[in-house]
Amino acid sequence: MTDHKPLLDRYLPHRRLFEVGFWVLFFGLQATINSVIVNMDVDRVRLDFARWEPWVWEWSSNLVLMALVPVILAIEARFPLRYGELRRSVGAHVLGSIAVSVLHVVGMVALRHLAYGLLGGRYDFGYWPRELAYEYLKDWRTYATVLLIVAAYRLLLLRLQGEARLLDEPDDGPPVEPVARPDRFLVRKLGKEFLIAASEIEYLQASGNYVNLRVRGRDYPLRSTMAALEPRLDAARFVRVHRSYIVNLDCLLEIEPLDTGDARLSMRDGTKVPCSRRYRAAIRG
Repeated sequence: MTDHKPLLDRYLPHRRLFEVGFWVLFFGLQATINSVIVNMDVDRVRLDFARWEPWVWEWSSNLVLMALVPVILAIEARFPLRYGELRRSVGAHVLGSIAVSVLHVVGMVALRHLAYGLLGGRYDFGYWPRELAYEYLKDWRTYATVLLIVAAYRLLLLRLQGEARLLDEPDDGPPVEPVARPDRFLVRKLGKEFLIAASEIEYLQASGNYVNLRVRGRDYPLRSTMAALEPRLDAARFVRVHRSYIVNLDCLLEIEPLDTGDARLSMRDGTKVPCSRRYRAAIRG
């Protein structure tokens, strides 16, 4: 029987595996291709290097860069490149790229010393200040490439799953509904726009620079923060249960107390949502 689930629904459960696999493949291919090219250059100009040496150089470099991808993503999450914050963010990313480059060089030199020792050779990195500057000229491009790939990937996901936003004030006349406490959110997906009722939101989850609105098993990212969005929700229906979660009480099925004083909430769609002890009183109320 053919599975007619949308491609995105089939992909999302395996998203983390794909993301890790992408970077393994990306840096693995880069190391392999560069090793072959360097060996060809060595043969062409008749340099005195063993054939395994370029493989050690390229693989040590790319393995460390691959391990540093989470560091680059953490810097990007802390200093997103958004309009209005570019001056602060660009400066942070310049410093971040320098730190990543230093970690890259230290890591790859350590791996090269290890590999050369195992293969009976001796590795000399050269004059450190000059080589650090040389490596940074390459590393900042890798740093920027990672950011560009991640930005393109996120844009693709947003287009596929839809991105929510609050309704804007009309240009002329009074708003159709209260903008301060919206009854509906506007969702844009693949060039089309549609409305979702606030009452249909099962829970909200903070995710970096977004708040994910959970509606009928789908997440619609809203560019906002929990602190900014919470006052605009109906307090009789939506309750904060965790620093990263707000739930719709109409969609709450069960509260399971835990030994730690926290609780686990069972939602109507089967999702388990954490509840911190500091927010349990709000649910009782």
